[in-house]
Amino acid sequence: MRPVIPYVTAALLFGLGVYGVLRRRNAVLVLMAVELMLNAVNLVLVTADTTVRAALPHSGQVFALFVIVLAAAEIGVGLAIVLQLYRLRATVAVDDVALTELPVPARAVGQNAEAGR
Repeated sequence: MRPVIPYVTAALLFGLGVYGVLRRRNAVLVLMAVELMLNAVNLVLVTADTTVRAALPHSGQVFALFVIVLAAAEIGVGLAIVLQLYRLRATVAVDDVALTELPVPARAVGQNAEAGR
């Protein structure tokens, strides 16, 4: 097997993932782009394991399993953050999220208006 084709494919996948992270405004699509980059790394690890004979057998595949576990944990935490962001701000657009100010709940705004009467 010629290892050039999987390496070029992994480079294209990683480049597409970087483009997705830098250009997307939706937080869910940013998470998908990060997953694409992690899958490109998995492809490189498995290809290197099959083409290069290392001292430890199947070490690239073991590292790929660790990356898959890391990706699953990242998706779990990332989606929890995105859902909480949607509950607080009613949007998942990354550009619309102000990180420096705290959101004012709708109940607090109504209570302040009634107290001023």
